[in-house]
Amino acid sequence: MLRYALAWLGLAVLAILNGSLRVLTYGKLMPELAAHQLSTVTGILLVGYTVVLLHRRWPIRSSSQAIAIGCMWLCMTIIFEFGFGHYLMGHSWARLLHDYNLMRGRVWSLFLLWLALAPWWVYRRQTPARRI
Repeated sequence: MLRYALAWLGLAVLAILNGSLRVLTYGKLMPELAAHQLSTVTGILLVGYTVVLLHRRWPIRSSSQAIAIGCMWLCMTIIFEFGFGHYLMGHSWARLLHDYNLMRGRVWSLFLLWLALAPWWVYRRQTPARRI
């Protein structure tokens, strides 16, 4: 689990790079909501690919371990997002919660759902079925 906790730091760097790419490039060329949605999709793809690579390097041993990794990553992400965003960047709670409004097309919560499920999904897809 320690390896996967440290791997989260790499995922955080990828997320920052993904957001920077949005802000510096296509975010200037399209509406903000569309850029947010596209960035979320690219983030989901980056996480999926990274989890596949991590699973090949450090195989996930069970469904319960995969679920624990996903829950750990979800908690770390939310703590970082709200802790860094509010206490260090000074963003209001309303601003931080803005991206969670699915009814307004804000799809960040779908990224978080994928982050939590990706280790389990990769484990189930990459691990051969056990014979009885």
